[in-house]
Amino acid sequence: DGIRRFFAGIPKTPNQKKDSMGIYLCFIQHILWSLKDDGKAAIVVPTGFITAQSGIEKIIRQKLIDNRWLKGVISMPSNIFANTGTNISVLFIDKANTENDVVLVDASSLGKKVKEGKNQRTILNDKEVTLIESTFIERKTLEDFSVKVPYDDFKEKNYSFSAGQYFEIKLDYLEVTKEEFESSLQKHYEEIKALLNESKILEQSILEEMEGLFYDK
Repeated sequence: DGIRRFFAGIPKTPNQKKDSMGIYLCFIQHILWSLKDDGKAAIVVPTGFITAQSGIEKIIRQKLIDNRWLKGVISMPSNIFANTGTNISVLFIDKANTENDVVLVDASSLGKKVKEGKNQRTILNDKEVTLIESTFIERKTLEDFSVKVPYDDFKEKNYSFSAGQYFEIKLDYLEVTKEEFESSLQKHYEEIKALLNESKILEQSILEEMEGLFYDK
């Protein structure tokens, strides 16, 4: 469907530090407006964009989901660029997308930090680069690394594009007998009882010390 060039609005120009204006928000909207009906784009954004709770960022994210233009997102490690410490993510846009879900990849924990002059940079080795590429291209789901999210599931997460918010929470269960449970419960009961008794003794000691205080010029 047709959209206005700046459908989500234009960020305000700060009274001070005008160079900190979020001009990239205009850039994203311009790209979406410029793409043909079968156009594709990869856009580098500050990672804060993918989780902002309101404002222009959220309006853009919702538009990408409602139109099913978002193909996927890869969140990169910090300091991946030598000249900036800003955490970045990459949005992959496809106006002719036919998938029913979005691939979110959290690669933020990958890489090795190295010093380059006065700057610190994160370097990805060939194996890590291949992992990111194959996971995204093949749309694989890997525990605590990548997830496929149906479009309808984004609304309940405020249209967040952060993979971590959609990872499955796994709970480990330990089967114990009734005797083992009661024994463990009794042990914790005794430990808590001892701590409470110790607390009472400490409380009494503090009160006695306070009673011995007096004013002396």
